[in-house]
Amino acid sequence: MEKKYNLSAEKIEEMKGKKKSWWEDFGLVMGIGGSEIRDYHSKMSEASDRVTTEKMFKTETEILEGIAATESCVITGRSGFYVFRNHPNHLCILIQASMPYRLERVMRKQNISENEARKLIDKVDQMRENYVKRYTETSRYDTRNYDLVIKVDGKTEDEIVDYILQFIN
Repeated sequence: MEKKYNLSAEKIEEMKGKKKSWWEDFGLVMGIGGSEIRDYHSKMSEASDRVTTEKMFKTETEILEGIAATESCVITGRSGFYVFRNHPNHLCILIQASMPYRLERVMRKQNISENEARKLIDKVDQMRENYVKRYTETSRYDTRNYDLVIKVDGKTEDEIVDYILQFIN
């Protein structure tokens, strides 16, 4: 997607996660909107390459389906529970953790304060939820979308992997 749309991974995630109306995507296609949108589109060589979140979702789905058609794979996020819902050989797993556990992990991994970690987690959660709801008409937190739900508080990554492998077997 980075190559196709000439955008950074961060910008793609930001665009996907924004809560948008159809009018905003229409503005992107027509080249109207804020200066950031106009600047971006002035750099695009062809009107057909103009990016909408709808195009991103379709492209991402095509990429994921292409990978799964050629080899076994593990897809993290990316609305995989929805994209592969009809795939004959899939397993959907939701891995979740309490907020204190998530805060500690993000603070440690990114060397940031608790306040910064909370803001980051809230922002990412909201962006992902907006994207999933928009294209799947369900919540990424709806456990009915998964075959297995694991709460990881107090578990090591190796323990989680072992648990998943036991479930598969």
